[in-house]
Amino acid sequence: MNLNLSGRKAIVCGASKGIGRAAAEELAALGAGVTLIARNEEALKKVAAGLDSSKGQRHSYIVADFMDTEELEQKVKKHLADYGPVHILVNNGGGPPAGPALAASINDFAAIFTQHLLAGQVMVQAVVPGMKEAGYGRIINVLSTSVKAPIKGLGVSNTIRGAVAQWSKTLAGELGPFGITVNNVLPGATDTDRMKEIIEGKVKKTGKSAAEVKAEEISHIPAGRFGEPKELGAAIAFLASPAAAYINGINLPVDGGRTPGL
Repeated sequence: MNLNLSGRKAIVCGASKGIGRAAAEELAALGAGVTLIARNEEALKKVAAGLDSSKGQRHSYIVADFMDTEELEQKVKKHLADYGPVHILVNNGGGPPAGPALAASINDFAAIFTQHLLAGQVMVQAVVPGMKEAGYGRIINVLSTSVKAPIKGLGVSNTIRGAVAQWSKTLAGELGPFGITVNNVLPGATDTDRMKEIIEGKVKKTGKSAAEVKAEEISHIPAGRFGEPKELGAAIAFLASPAAAYINGINLPVDGGRTPGL
């Protein structure tokens, strides 16, 4: 199986922690040079310094806020002009606060739409020309299993993740002829800061202890545990590899079997 990414370059969004960091680590381990993007420069420095560079690849980072799409576009285009085109893009970002869809404000929806779909569009438009020229491109969007089945209490997230999934599927059809694949990885309950926030929210709402809420969440997972960020990173890295060249336009749950539908 060809998983070799030597000579390839990647951009990983939301790479200062959690799933984004894990994806960056796995891509670097396969030989890719990785550019990290997030808001926290100190965290980015630490992650970049820890990435595997044994195959001679260079790693870098961009400090940017995905809510400011104009600044994001400028910084990414400058980076590409300075460092050259990339072959792999991982669109990844934090989820919105929990709550029912009916209670969400227009601004709640607009903010997450900007952060996930509009920022994703900026990233794709920036990197696709280089991918077309190389005849090799992998765009991987980190979404949620809510794409398959809405998750109770995550109204804004369910809505926007679904929109991003349809955007991704559309791009898969448009870009496939150029050797560029577009796929979505759908994390289930994963041991990240996001999961800690969800548990804390349910503790406040129900009065149960954190241990009780965690046990209740795990009871719905056939694997009997939360996922690890590195397991999501491995799935992302596989989809970025030459071995995944004929996988295009899919939604891949990485959830321990929790998603009820096919």
